Amino acid sequence: MPALDLPTQARDRGLLWHPYAPLDGPAPYAVERAEGVRLTLTDEQGRTREAIDAMASWWCAVHGYRNPTLDAAARDQLDRFSHVMFGGLTHEPAVALAERLVAIAPGDLAHVFFADSGSVSVEVALKLALQYQAARGRGGRQRFLTVRGGYHGDTFAAMSVCDPVDGMHSAFPGVLATHLFAPRPPAGWFVPDLDDPATGTWHTDEAALARWRAEFRALAAQHTDGLAAIVVEPVLQGAGGMFVYHPDVLRTMREVADEHGLLLIVDEIATGFGRTGRLFASQWADVAPDVVCVGKALTGGYLTLAAVLTTAAVGEVISRSEFRALLHGPTFMANPLACAIARASVDLLLPTWADDVHRIAVGLARHLAPATEVPAVREVRVLGAVGVVQLDRPVEVPAVTRAALDRGVWVRPFRDLVYTMPPYVSTDDDVAAIGAGIVGAIAEVHA
Repeated sequence: MPALDLPTQARDRGLLWHPYAPLDGPAPYAVERAEGVRLTLTDEQGRTREAIDAMASWWCAVHGYRNPTLDAAARDQLDRFSHVMFGGLTHEPAVALAERLVAIAPGDLAHVFFADSGSVSVEVALKLALQYQAARGRGGRQRFLTVRGGYHGDTFAAMSVCDPVDGMHSAFPGVLATHLFAPRPPAGWFVPDLDDPATGTWHTDEAALARWRAEFRALAAQHTDGLAAIVVEPVLQGAGGMFVYHPDVLRTMREVADEHGLLLIVDEIATGFGRTGRLFASQWADVAPDVVCVGKALTGGYLTLAAVLTTAAVGEVISRSEFRALLHGPTFMANPLACAIARASVDLLLPTWADDVHRIAVGLARHLAPATEVPAVREVRVLGAVGVVQLDRPVEVPAVTRAALDRGVWVRPFRDLVYTMPPYVSTDDDVAAIGAGIVGAIAEVHA
């Protein structure tokens, strides 16, 4: 029997695996309470402190914690029913959420498939592309074209389109499907208008972009007969390195997809719902995708839920196929509780997201700028409500985490990056504190 009088961290150690961490890794901090944008955390020594969650719980808690609107949506649905199977049944929360999503999504998206998580939504999108090509008499098209540096999830098909060198491919030799990887596009950056941060100018190395376009086109042409779809995170690659590229890359991908009969799948799991400064990141390029995956902020971080959206044209092809159905069906598909909260979350988001994200972008640019004076810092970049400080060396993660926490800020660095994607409800003072906490922690540990 566990010793219940021991601290949570002591009972956790050796019992629970945490993401990408060994069983005997550094003790995690115990969350005692979460409200607004703040976490109350206790460390292994029993010290309790409050910190701004600069990560929005891995980018999903855009409305903060214990949001009254989302709490009320959860309670209302609990009073009705929390779950029913979606096979042969339907319910108002799923229909209402799907209606809302197709109304706001980029392009001409008309159909929705609800999945359990972001990774699963990518699995569904890849399966859909294979079924689509088979239904059009192209059953040999079973590979995907993507770019280096991407991340699409931890399940097997999703892993197979993640970066083949810096991702997890090497841990699973011979198991993952082999797909086609173009070089990572050249870096891009957005310079907002000082008077109106919603507008501005994109920049990149034009010569490098032209070379990348030519190489991408040549790669697609060489392998046309085996390709089903292009898969990409639009404008911002997330867990693959918080890397920003020019929207013209997406325009090239749309042109190539059209030229070779490929679907364009955009993974908006991290970038959707305003994070980059557009409601969906693909809108930076005015590109209409064939398939969109969304998740993370969809429920405001309350429950796990993701969705795959497709055009009417794709739906028509699937409906005329041998099976006439998309061959996937999770047990918790379209969970009513998650759908009800998600609908409330989207409705809460729409009136204010643009002002909030643009305000946060201005604040992050201002308050992360001093990091450039730290010798170990290679670059500071901001896009929407995303702020990134890239070092010239791997981050000393436990030390930087602790130093930031001493300054009242919770961050979770990785690789050579200390970054923030704060809740949209963060105040200007919160954003200033996040910037100061990150800069101070880096200066203390990596001076």
